[in-house]
Amino acid sequence: MTTAPEIRLSGDFHHAGRPLFSGLDFTVAANGWTCLLGPSGVGKSTILRLFADLDTGGSFSGEIAAGDGEPVTGRIAFMAQSDLLAPWLDVFGNVTLGARLRGEAPDRARARDLIERVGLAEHAEKRPASLSGGMRQRVALARVLMEDRPIVLLDEPFAALDARTRAEMQELAFETLKGRTVLLVTHDPAEAVRLGDHIFILSEQGLETVMAPGSPPIRAVDADETLAMQARLFRALRGMPA
Repeated sequence: MTTAPEIRLSGDFHHAGRPLFSGLDFTVAANGWTCLLGPSGVGKSTILRLFADLDTGGSFSGEIAAGDGEPVTGRIAFMAQSDLLAPWLDVFGNVTLGARLRGEAPDRARARDLIERVGLAEHAEKRPASLSGGMRQRVALARVLMEDRPIVLLDEPFAALDARTRAEMQELAFETLKGRTVLLVTHDPAEAVRLGDHIFILSEQGLETVMAPGSPPIRAVDADETLAMQARLFRALRGMPA
């Protein structure tokens, strides 16, 4: 993996002839977790898809760049809310899918190591239908790690999980994605406070920077500053004074 750079998006985006955001200037800091919150429909997932060079169904006018001057394209791994596993492949096959799609021979030893790292060594030959939701997301995380990209985009990847599994996946993702530039889109203030080095709220009025707690992530869910920040974010998301 190359050094993880900061990435920046600036410009305007239109969908169906209407502006979704205008004059946006958003920087994702290098080598840490940036969390982006906001109501549905303001463009959070669109920003992820623009960074990832995926279809957005609209038109973008502006610039997407990395802080080191190198192209962003080709240095990104993407993890969505849906695990997007191929149902006909087992865990090992899904983790190595990227290499196979590119016509490359997968690094089998690395894949086995990653599967063990996410706690699925005993399930490597199982297909997705035989796995729980949390296990499926672990496979998706291992697949992201297998790509070994310095920039990782996460689009609400833990939203469908129960509270216990979600907390475990947050901790696993934080540990395994150290040293990378991570952008997490989430609707959950508690998740943003646990994980975020940098926190932003995107709304119809624009982008707002929120000061993260002073302690480093991953933060205790019951710490006073964590609970206080959750309350502030919740009020901000509802358009109430912080």
